[in-house]
Amino acid sequence: MKRLYLVLALSAAAAVPFTASAADGISYNYVQGGYAATNTSGPDADGWSLGGSVAVHPKVHLFANYARQDIKHTAIDYDQWRVGGGYNTQVGSNTDFVANAAYERVNAGGGVNADGYSVEGGVRSALARNLEGYAMVGYLDGNHLSGEPYGRLGATVKFNPNWGVNADVRVIKGGTTEWFVGPRFSW
Repeated sequence: MKRLYLVLALSAAAAVPFTASAADGISYNYVQGGYAATNTSGPDADGWSLGGSVAVHPKVHLFANYARQDIKHTAIDYDQWRVGGGYNTQVGSNTDFVANAAYERVNAGGGVNADGYSVEGGVRSALARNLEGYAMVGYLDGNHLSGEPYGRLGATVKFNPNWGVNADVRVIKGGTTEWFVGPRFSW
């Protein structure tokens, strides 16, 4: 009988980390759009981007981003896609640990295409009632992609529970910096 109680107690203790949902003040349900820019060691590019995320479980979210940018001083534009899923678990009253994996693809003029994957992990936190921030480290690799580590920082200033402005920057070791800023609608 003591073994049964011990097994039940250990099972309940092991399940506790999997029962919590997102930390207070953090939503994995949003859509956003805005200005996107890429700075490289060669010509820079800028344009627009759309993205979103949806929580399919208290600890699992799916996301997608699309950007269309024009390379400055050329007639070339390119499309950039990122589609993936993530795992989030609460590590503090207002902080989540987040791990994401994504398929990434770039289609440029002249038949220049690249695809691969990225993996990243970090924290996302409600820093104040109207401010959320995140910090991630990751790795990007694949066919004609850099195969380099990167860091990503972002913040969302919230005007009310639904509307805010998000800013994001991803700095890839090989010399590329990707920027985004635009309105976000969360639910």
